[in-house]
Amino acid sequence: MFKINQGAPWRPSPRALVLAVLGVITVGVALLSVSVSYQILVPRFGDWAVPTVAALDALWVVVQATEILAGNNRIRARRVQVAGLVLTVVIAAIPTVDLILTLRRAGANFDLAVVLTPTAIVLTKLAWWVVLPALGRGTSADTRTSISTTRQSVADRLEVMEAEAADRIELLRLATDLQQRVAEAETDFRLAALAAQESMTAALHAQAEATAATIAAKPLPELVAGIVLPELDGWEPAAPALPVRPAVTSVTQVSALTGARPITPVTLAELAAVTGVTTPEPGEPLTDTQLGVVLRHLRYSEDPPRSYRKAAGEMRRRGFVGSEERIRPMWRALVTQEPRRPGEESESEEQADDTEAPHPH
Repeated sequence: MFKINQGAPWRPSPRALVLAVLGVITVGVALLSVSVSYQILVPRFGDWAVPTVAALDALWVVVQATEILAGNNRIRARRVQVAGLVLTVVIAAIPTVDLILTLRRAGANFDLAVVLTPTAIVLTKLAWWVVLPALGRGTSADTRTSISTTRQSVADRLEVMEAEAADRIELLRLATDLQQRVAEAETDFRLAALAAQESMTAALHAQAEATAATIAAKPLPELVAGIVLPELDGWEPAAPALPVRPAVTSVTQVSALTGARPITPVTLAELAAVTGVTTPEPGEPLTDTQLGVVLRHLRYSEDPPRSYRKAAGEMRRRGFVGSEERIRPMWRALVTQEPRRPGEESESEEQADDTEAPHPH
């Protein structure tokens, strides 16, 4: 027994509407089949054609309705499906056979309804076969409402997901474009930085080569490296104290040197720096200027040699290299052009000592 809710108006379900439409189409096709089949069979069967045709088409409609009532029960529906196929073949065969016989008779005219009837019967049966499995079982109004609510929730969620996906895609596309623009800007910046470094490196390289050439051509005296740089803590501006040692400008000139020995002897490095030559090193070949610097340094040291022989001996003792042909004239010029120091032998006294000194055999 079906219960009808008297408080609410009855509303047909979508399933009922679909079945109603298919039922109307099926009844219409059945009526068309009855009319055509009657015209074909009445000349041969007479009045027996009426119940025969009506029974076939009515049974065809009943079988379709029974298949609907069977629902999703395949075991129950299988028999009516087979019966419906058989009836479809039978009622469609009547106009089809008549059409074939008519076409074989030369000059015979055939009715258009005879052509449409078997096609309509077959297509109607095919429509039932396609639609019925998708309709499912009949449900109550509450169940349909619940299913509709669930489907609407799913549809809403799917629509929200699609909208979120569309927004995400748009965001990613915009982020991709911005990332590409940022990457291009960073690339331009790095290219500009590399170009600036290239230009700066080229300029510094050229300046470094010029500086290296200048340093090689004009080496700084060691006196410059001996200047102590001021420190931040405790520094006060003050004029640097000037040295009071005699300034030597050449091998043959000593300024402000008197007969008295200076309080602080001039070092070899200072004398070479003032003269403008590299400090003479023991064991290395010396230029004439460096040789003069060494002799002057010995002559004005704390224990200066009194003669050429002592000067030459002191040079060799310290490891400086120089032949007698170079040392003797240089020492003679130094003694002649600069003031004579106390206790220093003259050239005549030195020659006399050389004559009196025994010669080795």
